[in-house]
Amino acid sequence: MARSVAPVESMASLSSDLFYDILRRLDGPTLATAACTCAAFCSISKEERLWENVCSSMWPSTNREDVKSLISSIGGFRKFYADCFPFIVNKEVTEYHWNRYLEYLEEWTEAEYYGDMDESENISPSDFVSIVDIRYKDKLVCSKVLWGIPNADGFNGWFYNCPFRIDLLTSDGEVTLSVSDGLPPVSSMEKERKDGKLWKELRDGLQLSWIVVNKKIKQAANLASWSPLGGQRHWPTDKDFVIRFGSILPAKEILPCQVVECILIMKFRVIHTEEEGVETTLKLTELSMQLEDMEGSHVNGRNSLLILKEALSCRRSKNYSEVVESCHLYSKVQNELKEEKMRNESRLDRLCILTGIAAFISLCYYIL
Repeated sequence: MARSVAPVESMASLSSDLFYDILRRLDGPTLATAACTCAAFCSISKEERLWENVCSSMWPSTNREDVKSLISSIGGFRKFYADCFPFIVNKEVTEYHWNRYLEYLEEWTEAEYYGDMDESENISPSDFVSIVDIRYKDKLVCSKVLWGIPNADGFNGWFYNCPFRIDLLTSDGEVTLSVSDGLPPVSSMEKERKDGKLWKELRDGLQLSWIVVNKKIKQAANLASWSPLGGQRHWPTDKDFVIRFGSILPAKEILPCQVVECILIMKFRVIHTEEEGVETTLKLTELSMQLEDMEGSHVNGRNSLLILKEALSCRRSKNYSEVVESCHLYSKVQNELKEEKMRNESRLDRLCILTGIAAFISLCYYIL
């Protein structure tokens, strides 16, 4: 007996409201993929409200009205997501050798390193906005928005020549993590030093997004690596855990090393353990950004503003392994540079010793 087959409705006969209802449930990557499947999805996926929902889910700090206005002013939520979802990737790390690096340094004058910001460069600390979200095991821990750069007032103030650093934590309100957030209970710090269970959970569970927006040029980028790139247990005390995120940023025509490391530090301190009769609790004690050059020196405020501006238009990738590869390449070249520097300094020390011995022998010969 033949089975009757119900007619299949064509895509064209379906309501656009139904399409919208389908698309609004998707995350960013899936929504972008769906937009490529048919003309109807492509048209509806351009709706700003869809991308506002995606950004709100990805970065809860974008729910703020002032941030919504900022995003609208720089091109909208769709553009914001396209700029900030991919990771910054920089593989243009030149195979530096110390002698070549010295040649670069000789070409750079002190004024180029530490000179005042040229008004023609048209960059101000107030142009930048930091939009930061921290998650632990996909649960929101903290959202912060910082307008401008603290203590950087004045066009030619001390900020431009001092080491660049942004501290995002303020005295108003504590950020804590506890067992109720998914932390493993720690019976004592002595046990934690042995098994490192809390440390492992932090490294695997913490996620950081640090988006920098330049209002003037209407560009944005996420400078964080999302997942940790490294860290230190029990530093500087046995109750401190330092987690490091970041990215490698271009510095062409800004610094001789051509690339710098953006270091984002998150530090937690254990303030309660189970042996104290209170559930395990951690307190966020530091959330900061700084830039370091190949030699590990802090980049000053003037050059940091130039580097941040360039970073907002550099290459990006959705492949996290590329980010890790980029950071490993930077570390490799940095270590090679340090080793070559030490070898050259050792040769110089030996030369100075031999020169001193020769001078001493000459003096003795002259006296005799």
